[in-house]
Amino acid sequence: MFSLKNNNQGDFQYSWRGSLLDYITAMTWSPDGTTLAVSSAAGEVALLAVETQELRFLQSSCGLSIDCLSFSKDGQFLAAGGQDGQVKIWGLVEEKPELVTALNNAPAWVDRMAWSPTQNQLAFSLGRNVQVWDADIGDIATNLNFDNSSVLDITWHPDGQRLTVGGYQEVKIWNSQDWNDTPYLLIIGSASVAIAWSGDGKYIASGNMDRTITVLEWENPEPWVMRGFPGKIRKLAWSQVPSKIGTPMLAAASMEGVIVWQKHEDESIGWEGRVLPKHESVVQSLQFQPHSLLLASAGEDGLVCLWQRAKKLAQVLNEGVDGFSCLSWHPQGHQLAAGGQSGELLIWAKGSRAQGFGRR
Repeated sequence: MFSLKNNNQGDFQYSWRGSLLDYITAMTWSPDGTTLAVSSAAGEVALLAVETQELRFLQSSCGLSIDCLSFSKDGQFLAAGGQDGQVKIWGLVEEKPELVTALNNAPAWVDRMAWSPTQNQLAFSLGRNVQVWDADIGDIATNLNFDNSSVLDITWHPDGQRLTVGGYQEVKIWNSQDWNDTPYLLIIGSASVAIAWSGDGKYIASGNMDRTITVLEWENPEPWVMRGFPGKIRKLAWSQVPSKIGTPMLAAASMEGVIVWQKHEDESIGWEGRVLPKHESVVQSLQFQPHSLLLASAGEDGLVCLWQRAKKLAQVLNEGVDGFSCLSWHPQGHQLAAGGQSGELLIWAKGSRAQGFGRR
């Protein structure tokens, strides 16, 4: 049985290692946790089966980067997009994955995509536009114009009712029940480069090019703005577990800094931040462990750091990788995968589970 208490302890062990040909651009677990999907700057797309430890390639190197991956809510589909402008969607229901469709969008570069958490709809970027492909009809459901700039990030509200898109000077939030409705606008002083909804759907955060974070409580017209970061905000992550006052924590990556924010009980104070010092170069990825306040961060310094309750350094995972590019928690939280800048793939497992996964 998954233990929340045990998974807050920093005792993850190196469990498995593999590699692709180039920089790992993206990785994500299937919803049921049986498969890890990874992609590279060489254009590879591969699936790692946890049970057999087999690395199966859906697409080999083509010299054009694959930059984004996303599983559908039920794990039946995997989508990939990248430099060639194609969005490829594989069906994974049968034992042998099959290519369902390839949407050709050249010369656009597809570098952002996200499946709806409640419907079989995939949103992906095309320059200044976002298209939504509907698996139920096998066709494009809508084309949304961001207008102000190229699309810089895409995410869905947890209830699937709102598609959220970040870019220059604003975040646009479309109603997925009526795409023709005028989108809600969250005004940004510079450009929104990273956006994230909290798991309860109450807060949306925008990491901005001007070294600020904007946090909006939904249906509250006055957002908070956090300042003083060393550089642009590269990544944002909300905890699933709330803090003492009942609100989730927000972690942000900026240059070599990891900063964690908590809402204060005093509304006049707003949010308070603390810096977690360890990384010596750019932090490329960070995620809270599911159902826990254990925070993982991965940097170009070759370190994966685990932060107990997003406060205290609990463990440093360093397996001789020159630099990390991304990481991803298993849905149950007992395994952590990370990708390297030279194509390395590593998995650490919780305690005794490290032996069960199989070391290489």
